[in-house]
Amino acid sequence: MEEEKPYVTGTLVWYYFICQREVWLMTHQVNPDEDDSNMDLGRFIHETSYPRQNKKEIVIGHVKLDVMRFDETGRPVIGEIKKSSHYLKSSHMQLAYYLLELKRRGIDAVGEILIPKEKMTESVELNQALEQQLISTEQAIQTLAESVVPPEPKRIGLCRTCAYQELCWS
Repeated sequence: MEEEKPYVTGTLVWYYFICQREVWLMTHQVNPDEDDSNMDLGRFIHETSYPRQNKKEIVIGHVKLDVMRFDETGRPVIGEIKKSSHYLKSSHMQLAYYLLELKRRGIDAVGEILIPKEKMTESVELNQALEQQLISTEQAIQTLAESVVPPEPKRIGLCRTCAYQELCWS
């Protein structure tokens, strides 16, 4: 019996561009410290920001969208809420991945990265080059997930606030 491959999710795409060790840990069901204060802050920002958006937390397949509204033409606008702009490239790739997943289901949408603390919004649209990069990223995440051992930890800026910190550096 063939082992089922883990789904690639937007969260895995986001972390892939920051810390591939964390991607490996997540795909192997190694959970972070759920009581971590940064995780609590992220949940709070998500729950309390953008209360007037049409829809909050929509699940489509294995994709969970933070918020969704429709523009003046009726086109879906997917919003991804972040607590800061520190990892904007990762956020951009995560949201683009959601747009790709919607496209695969026949839904033409655009995206917005929403950073309430900074009162910042960045638009994201899927194009052919981005789509090809995401397909390569999906394959790289699958390869990483199939690895028996995690990548060696590398100290990066996110380490000091990471909920996996003790696991990597103890």
